[in-house]
Parts: sequence; C-alpha cells; structure tokens
Amino acid sequence: MKADDLKLIVKEKYSEIASQSIVQNQNCGCGSFGCCGDLEFSMIGDEYTTIEGHNPDADLGLGCGLPTQYADIKAGNHVLDLGSGAGNDCFVALSIVGETGQVTGIDFTDTMLKKANDNLEKTGFKNMHFVKGDIEDLPLNNDTFDVVISNCVLNLVPDKKKAFSEIYRVLKSGGHFCISDIVLNGKLKKKLQEAVELYAGCVSGAILKEEYLEIIKEIGFSTIEVKKLKKLKSPTRFY
Repeated sequence: MKADDLKLIVKEKYSEIASQSIVQNQNCGCGSFGCCGDLEFSMIGDEYTTIEGHNPDADLGLGCGLPTQYADIKAGNHVLDLGSGAGNDCFVALSIVGETGQVTGIDFTDTMLKKANDNLEKTGFKNMHFVKGDIEDLPLNNDTFDVVISNCVLNLVPDKKKAFSEIYRVLKSGGHFCISDIVLNGKLKKKLQEAVELYAGCVSGAILKEEYLEIIKEIGFSTIEVKKLKKLKSPTRFY
C-alpha cells in the first residue's frame, strides 16, 4: 500500500477515535486491539490519572507509555509533541515547563485538533498551541525546541527516516527527544502486515527494534538510550 493511502487510513481511524470515549478507545485504539477481528492484542498504555497536569478530557487512552516521565523536561523548555491527538501529553508537559515554557502539539487529523483546541480553550492556558501538519514534513522552524516527545505515533509514520530527520531539524543544538513507541523483536507475520485495521492500531507499521535504533543513529543522534522496555505477547513497546 502506498504511503498516502496509509496516512488516509490513519486519519480516518483517528477521526473516528476522537469522537469516542476512553473506554471505547482502550478496546479499539492504539491502547488495545480488540476491534480487529480474530487478531487481538492487549497493549494498554500507562496510567495517567495520578500524573500532574493530567486532563481527563484530553486522555483518549491511545498511548503505549508515558514519554514525559523520561524526557528530562525543565521549567522554561519549549516542548513539541508529535501526534498530539487531544492534547494528553501536552497538558502533562505544560505542568512541567510552567508559565515560562511553551508546548506545541502537532497532528494531521482535523477532528483531533478541534478536540485538542476545545480542551485548551477550557483551561485558558496561553503558552500551549496546536498546529496541523505531517510529521514527515513539519511546518516548523529549525532549531526551535528543547525537547520533542511522542506517544505511540511514529510507528504509524510510513517513512521513519523522514520523521527522525525532521525531529533532528527542529531540535535546538543540545536538544533531545523521548519517544514511547511499539517495536518488534522478530518478523511480523504476513497476516498482520496486511491488516489495515492493525496499521491504524499501531501494530503492522512497527519495525524491528534494531532497525528503529539504527535509523535514529543514522540521522545523527548520539547517546541513544532505551529507558524502559516492556515485553508483550506479540509486539514490544519501549520508551
């Protein structure tokens, strides 16, 4: 399938998810794949309810980790969240950067952006905003961000080299990223590779962990660390 077709699938799926409750999404979204016929995986993300800055309206249960936990975000930092959805990780990041920092979320799904902006409007925060854009071609300036985060999104991006190249471009000198994502320990079965629903649910777009880390290295990043690794029945996620 062509990259543009895959992106369209993701847009359509996450437009649907934006209108669902967290319970529905945990059963059908990136957190859990119970809606994929006979191809079922349990991959529930980390618990957010006790995390400072958690906004229940922004929590759609779609993550596969808690990237802000390991991102070493400081007060005053400018943070970018790739695939920000309804703004869940953005609100957590904002509680860390404080009034002197800034948080930018980017997503290419209109319904998610509307939901995120609706959530933001309720809070009155002025140092967070959401931008429409493609992770493979960010509409953002070079050397802008201190930290880039992302939660269970880059596995959905067809060209991961482009995505990490863009991360490198928009980070300030000395900046860093922290990403929670799904990777593979072995080759994915053909049945899973061809499952469109599972692509939108974060599985069949995943690549081998070694390949994932090699792409990051090739782009030019150094001091690459896997902070946490969790084994699951089929895919593996790390952050």
